[in-house]
Amino acid sequence: MTKVRVKVLFFGMLRDIVGRSEDHIEVADGSRLEAVFERYAQQFPRLGALKASIVLASNHQFCEPSAAVSDGDEIAFLPPVSGGTGRYTQQIRESEQGYFFALTRQPIDTAGITRELLRGEDGAVVNFEGVVRNNTKGRSTKFLDYECYEPMAVKMMAEIGRDIARTHSIGRIAMVHRLGCMQIGETSVAVIVTAPHRKPAFEAALEGINRLKRIVPIWKKEHFSDGEIWVEGEWDESVLKK
Repeated sequence: MTKVRVKVLFFGMLRDIVGRSEDHIEVADGSRLEAVFERYAQQFPRLGALKASIVLASNHQFCEPSAAVSDGDEIAFLPPVSGGTGRYTQQIRESEQGYFFALTRQPIDTAGITRELLRGEDGAVVNFEGVVRNNTKGRSTKFLDYECYEPMAVKMMAEIGRDIARTHSIGRIAMVHRLGCMQIGETSVAVIVTAPHRKPAFEAALEGINRLKRIVPIWKKEHFSDGEIWVEGEWDESVLKK
């Protein structure tokens, strides 16, 4: 029987369950993604118990479990979402339109990004910043850790931004998410929108952060004085229907 070799990636709580961030395996040619998942579910029953909330991806694209596996594929198991070199570990910069999407492990330079986006015709700038708070439902938070499937996350941020720019009367949009360890009060994510008028700028920024939180593969671990947890979220059902 012909075999194909694939790389399998694990993120967030799934990485903790299997005890590794990636694996390389051989499967029968013609296998489906669901067969790859079941292989690990048999080894790790807790993974199998989470099956209903795990999304599968192949080569940076969301996929149905029935999708075929090919030699050299990069397969990712993605838990529900909650969130390099130089300043940005991944970035997509569309100079002609003025859009910018990036991931960073350094503080987000919202002022600098705003200066890059602003044009003379803009009458409004909306800068949404999500910051680390000191508690969750009264439980004292020490700090947060963010991790993500970086190549896929920045592509999805760009798709969201382009779609918002098509459907709102704005000038430019930028979305930047920070990764790694963040302390209380630090900015974890920024959505910046410029526009001739304030209403579409506010609406675009709100839609941007809401969609990013629902479908971009970024995960958050909260560290408390008495323990730590991966924040459980819920996939937007639309992610596999496009």
